[in-house]
Amino acid sequence: MIKNDFLKHIAETGYNVGFGAKKHFATYDIVEKIPGIISFLSMAIGIFALIISDLSSEYIAASLIVFGIIGLYISFYNTQKEKYAKSGKELTKLFNDLKVIYLNVKNTPDDSDMSIFQEEFKQVESQYYDKCISKQIIFSNWYAHYKFFWEHQIEWIDEQKNFRFFRDKIPLSFSIFLTLLFITLTFNFYELTKVACELIVEVKS
Repeated sequence: MIKNDFLKHIAETGYNVGFGAKKHFATYDIVEKIPGIISFLSMAIGIFALIISDLSSEYIAASLIVFGIIGLYISFYNTQKEKYAKSGKELTKLFNDLKVIYLNVKNTPDDSDMSIFQEEFKQVESQYYDKCISKQIIFSNWYAHYKFFWEHQIEWIDEQKNFRFFRDKIPLSFSIFLTLLFITLTFNFYELTKVACELIVEVKS
């Protein structure tokens, strides 16, 4: 295999392994932290509903029911969360192994024998498929993008893949969600402003 092609292949696998590790950690973090956040928000809304009459509306009640459904959905993953953390750690180790292989190949003369590095690479690649958990929680992909592109050291992968901001670093589904949210808020700006002003007036009174 030509050196440049091998480097590109290592980087592509490194992306899959590294992103996979962050996705497992994302699932673990969501299962571990979100139920506590939901409980806090529910209690906070309940307390404010005692002094702000508008918070006792059916909309708030519906929102609390949605929070409860989200908490119930997350609880299905609770018994498996340690497996996601373990897989994330193991995949991170493989990611670091791939980085070492990449740097070794990069610093090796072009006409050198790459068979040793190719064998090491194959071993890491085979372990990667064994350690992945296919089922991930909803929104873990969004969170994994943040953890991988903004928290992880991925310069060596970027040398080959040349990541772009909107094409790679921002999930397409998240971009669509933000666009729809912006359109919704724009068309309902007046009503939202009116409700906010009424809440402020009521709190002051």
